[in-house]
Amino acid sequence: MTNLVDWFDEHRITEVECLVPDITGIPRGKIMPAQKFLQGTAPRLPEAIFIQSVTGEYPEDPQDTLTNPAIIDIRLVPDAKTVRLVPWAHEPTAQIIHDCQYADGTPVPMAPRQVLQRVLALYAEKGWKPVLAPELEFYLVGRNTDPDYPLAPPVGRSGRQETGRQAYSIDAVNEFDPLFEEMYDFCDMQDLDLDTLIHEEGAAQVEINFLHGNPLDLADQVFLFKRTVREVALRHDIYATFMSKPMGNEPGSAMHVHQSIVDPQTGANLFAGADGKASKLFRAYIGGLQKYIPAVMPIFAPNVNSYRRLARFSNAPINLQWGYDNRTCGLRVPVGDASAMRVENRVPGADANPYLAFAATLACGYLGMVEQLEATPEQIGSAYSGEYTLPRELSQALEVMDGSTAMREILGEKLVDVLVAVKRLEYETYLRVISSWEREHLLLNV
Repeated sequence: MTNLVDWFDEHRITEVECLVPDITGIPRGKIMPAQKFLQGTAPRLPEAIFIQSVTGEYPEDPQDTLTNPAIIDIRLVPDAKTVRLVPWAHEPTAQIIHDCQYADGTPVPMAPRQVLQRVLALYAEKGWKPVLAPELEFYLVGRNTDPDYPLAPPVGRSGRQETGRQAYSIDAVNEFDPLFEEMYDFCDMQDLDLDTLIHEEGAAQVEINFLHGNPLDLADQVFLFKRTVREVALRHDIYATFMSKPMGNEPGSAMHVHQSIVDPQTGANLFAGADGKASKLFRAYIGGLQKYIPAVMPIFAPNVNSYRRLARFSNAPINLQWGYDNRTCGLRVPVGDASAMRVENRVPGADANPYLAFAATLACGYLGMVEQLEATPEQIGSAYSGEYTLPRELSQALEVMDGSTAMREILGEKLVDVLVAVKRLEYETYLRVISSWEREHLLLNV
């Protein structure tokens, strides 16, 4: 931990935030004095943090198979490479993402960061190096303290709310210049590799593109970026939300994931053949995505709200067709040089846990390559002319995942069991809520 000692001294760190991403992607952890941290005091958390739902509940576990019934502790092991400043802290504060281990040193199998590391190890064994580049969409919305009221765009510098669609508008982004300037400053302080910022189709909807790189590093960056944007928005008296479909009449928010495989020795893109066209390995990778994405939909679309985004003619996919530069497809292959041959998975929502989403998309592609699958013919024209092949709601998606032997083997039995149990609990909790639509249309008409 010598390098951390020097880093703490250089930045005069007084406190440390020990962070762990949970199943939802929420930062859990502990805050401790810097000197206590440097003394090697390993922070501990209950194992049960990984079976906590987004509402703070825990699923029933009559067979004691999800976690240890004694509610044991797990050890947090810092990854020194993830140390960063907390830009908004009043005192010099470090944040460090931690891995999780049991007392005997074995990894906690349902910890999302461990799940991604598990999949990356499979790639390493094959001599494949995956490269990802996420594109993350989110909305800025006015402060909303009453959940019974719908969300609305915030007021910008002009003193007005954005009402029309302003895709790619520079002036619409400039409405929130002070916020984005602070966001970029905070991201620079944390070494987050942002590429471009654009205004998306929805009112006050923004997309941030990350530079391509190592999947684990980028999952860490997306995890920290979400936290950063929420904090910056609050400092400007508005909210930032990564809900998949926050407003009924606006497009949903996605986390598109561009992915390719390179030779770790030469850096050559294995998705391009000698002729510069898609290789057999690339077609097998796409075939794996087509075959196995339905089994990981509770990861790509983890909430009841997520499935509202996946609608026909909404700039979001309804099936798993693939095509060159075709944004109606679930799997889009951008046009470019052979060295940049890649596939864009357009299925995951912005609400997806980045560690699990990256692990899941890589797992699907890995199985396609190992099984030497073949992609379907290229989609010509709109994929919206086809049928829905993605699950339409969460309970259906959970049934598919629960029964997937392949996903249990590659992502881990424990992860699948925990995720299905937690999401089923959330689904049942949601069914107890009566919506305004039901009151409006059913109260006096049925």
